[in-house]
Amino acid sequence: MSQLDLTGCKKRKRGDRVFRFKTFGEKGYPAEFKGSFRENVVALLEFGHLESNMSCGMLCWSFQLELHRHPPAHILLFVVEEPIEASTHRHCNHCKYVGWGHHMICNRKYHFVVPSRETEAVFGHDSNYEGPDSRKGERSIVGVEGHAMHGVIHSNGFGHLLCVNGLEMGSDLAGRHIMDFWDRLCTSLRARKVSIYDISQKKGMDLRLLHGVAYSKPWFGRWGYGFGRGSFGVTQPMYQKAIDAIQGMPLCLLIHHLGSSNHDIPLIFSRYQTLSDHSLVTVGNLFHFMLELKSRLPKETCLDSYNPGISVETTCRWSPKRVEMAARVIVEALRRAEFRWVSRQEVRDAARAYIGDTGLLDFVLKSLGNHIVGNYLVRRSLNPVTKVLEYCLEDISTVFPSDEGLVMNDSKLKARYKITRIQLMKDMFYLYKNILKEQKQTVATGIFSTIPVAARVILDTKYLIKEYCGGQPLEVKVGLKLYCTVVSRNNDEDDDGIEKALPPFECIIFKDNSTVNELKLEVERNFREIYWGLRSFCVESIVNLNAKGSDLVFGLVEAGSELLFEGNDSKVGINNEGIYESGHNNCTVDCPCGAKDDDGERMISCDICEVWQHTRCAQIPNNEEIPHIFLCNQCEQEIILFPSLP
Repeated sequence: MSQLDLTGCKKRKRGDRVFRFKTFGEKGYPAEFKGSFRENVVALLEFGHLESNMSCGMLCWSFQLELHRHPPAHILLFVVEEPIEASTHRHCNHCKYVGWGHHMICNRKYHFVVPSRETEAVFGHDSNYEGPDSRKGERSIVGVEGHAMHGVIHSNGFGHLLCVNGLEMGSDLAGRHIMDFWDRLCTSLRARKVSIYDISQKKGMDLRLLHGVAYSKPWFGRWGYGFGRGSFGVTQPMYQKAIDAIQGMPLCLLIHHLGSSNHDIPLIFSRYQTLSDHSLVTVGNLFHFMLELKSRLPKETCLDSYNPGISVETTCRWSPKRVEMAARVIVEALRRAEFRWVSRQEVRDAARAYIGDTGLLDFVLKSLGNHIVGNYLVRRSLNPVTKVLEYCLEDISTVFPSDEGLVMNDSKLKARYKITRIQLMKDMFYLYKNILKEQKQTVATGIFSTIPVAARVILDTKYLIKEYCGGQPLEVKVGLKLYCTVVSRNNDEDDDGIEKALPPFECIIFKDNSTVNELKLEVERNFREIYWGLRSFCVESIVNLNAKGSDLVFGLVEAGSELLFEGNDSKVGINNEGIYESGHNNCTVDCPCGAKDDDGERMISCDICEVWQHTRCAQIPNNEEIPHIFLCNQCEQEIILFPSLP
């Protein structure tokens, strides 16, 4: 059942309340969240619009988010509460693969979905939509693939970002804007830890490899996501050594080694060394510079394609000096507008304070459009809504920060700007393919043989994790804050087994006059509310606190202390493997790569010993089917050495 009181909830149109996308989730907007994740998400949903017929009987709320007012553009955020009773998959494979399989199954999880244009069309803008692709009672927005964003967070605060699809995948938002939004949500709602399965690509290049070499971290690292768990036995030290090995590869050695067989790579090296104000010594330096340069270049073709100024014909009634002065006045007016789009009339009115000749202003405004004036590129566009011409500035002095001022008539300087985004991406892909990803046999020799091995290690690091608040609520001025967890009285296993059964500590706030018995009841209530396997759990004692039930908690323990509560569950024992995210896992994994657990990669089991290993480690390509009969190397050797019968 939902924790929300829906008796007073009134159906209304989504357009009744609109939130700003760029600030949604910032401190205090739409509310001040001070509790744990499960408390904060309930507070958030009070601001949402309760939908109907969206998620197969699960409660669903929508939030209308404004991208920008001019021109008007909006997106929808759906939050779906999935109780365990309505879940088709009780166990979470994402938790299992990322290393959280020992966590207990939660009573609820919350899906945060921003549909793309395609997925939103499946449900329509009307919540009661029933088109040809819908089957009433069976459609669920959380079961559709291809959303712009889809994340899920369990009620204990551990979650997973399942997908991010930016502009290249048909979204109205760039990937970085989606990540900014998701990061704000997780921070404000006080999620504990969030994982990402990173298989993101750009123009055929794996971003975890490209950004790992350039920045020592994956693309998601700019939001604080780092190594979580590697596949194929990859550990964090292995991952870091792999990055260091490729980053530190000297370019001079590569040029010397490749120069005779590949003439394009030395030319590319030379091109970007010329553009750089600093020496590009290593492979890491080169890719870092190329990515930084890409972020500064205009999105259109290249700066050389723009006009360096307004061409003044000999028959023009105004001198070139007056035209240039008027252009600079207009640019100054646009600069004061803080680089936002400004209508033609607004620009004209602001410039008239300095230039009284309206004919000159009209001429310059008509002529300006993708022209460069000083350090700025003047853009002109017709607003599709108001049908009014608008102007905006783009600062191009940051393309090469070392340049003081931009004189576009300088032929040497203009030559530096002739590199285009398209050319840069072609060069980057060529280097990526021939150095990082698909080295030829003649290249992968000697010290260069470490590159494909290190690249494979980086690519096998797909599970990233960010720790947000660790489950701790904001500072409280009233009450006693304690960190509590529970263990079963029937657990008589060794210490390691007990640790595995412990749920994460929950921060619980008590009144100063609470007794030990009230403390037990509050802990019991909280853990029953969070975990499905503890729904009838009863606290009997506190392992690390010797006190009577009538004693006051205040004075017995210090604020911030960790307490372990012992109890029993009469219905489902805490040792029942079915209540953990990993489920009933009786399989043994022992792969030559070192993996001892299921990491989500394709596996095969030996038909004799029934031990599992990766198909890749067993030399079975991913494009081939798994054989019907398979023997591991150990069993195969034992059969060969087994004495034949007479």
